[in-house]
Amino acid sequence: MCGRFAAFQPVEAIRKLFGAVNSAPADARPSWNIAPSQRALVVRRHPETGERRIDLLSWGLVPHWTKDLKEARRPINARAETLATSPMFKPAFASRRCLVPVDAWYEWQVTPDGKRPFAFARTDRATMAFAGLWESWVTPGTGKVLRTFTIITTSANAMAAPVHDRMPVILDADDWPLWLGERTGEPAALLRPAPDMMIEAWPVGRSVNSPQNNGLELLSLLAEHKDLYLTNPADG
Repeated sequence: MCGRFAAFQPVEAIRKLFGAVNSAPADARPSWNIAPSQRALVVRRHPETGERRIDLLSWGLVPHWTKDLKEARRPINARAETLATSPMFKPAFASRRCLVPVDAWYEWQVTPDGKRPFAFARTDRATMAFAGLWESWVTPGTGKVLRTFTIITTSANAMAAPVHDRMPVILDADDWPLWLGERTGEPAALLRPAPDMMIEAWPVGRSVNSPQNNGLELLSLLAEHKDLYLTNPADG
């Protein structure tokens, strides 16, 4: 799964990287600890103009057919294996796919001493594009629109598997047009684990467990567990 992530590059740089045509959201801020229900930058294809937009959406999908927002499940992850058949995700998978810019994400390894947090990032530290889905929900009576998203996960590659059995789907730049619906093709074919050597992982402090903690120090290697730094499938 993916329950926390970091996105801290300048928003204007992210807008240019993904080719969004609208102005970058003025209230977007860097974060090293984005948690469910919080807002994050999402790149999507505008349903009317077809242009790429970058906007702040809330993490936790609320389908457009939801009746009661208080009772909504708001899943933060969607399993790649069931997107095409799940009533929760099927409509969005067909026409509302998006990219989630991410610089690192966190996962927790179960150990006899409790859950140990790890940070994951590309080995070259480039910004990643997670595959996601988005939805718009209209508040009854007021017409106010709530836009939300979820991150798609798949089985872990050999590098990530020692920590968790799931990982986010990371899309190559060449695949962004297909995923966003700008190019014809089969988007389901993109829902695969990242190459083993693309990412690496390292243990971090448990301060990341609280969403109230937010700073670059959250990504610091935990000195007493340097031996757990995972840089290839043979490590750990």
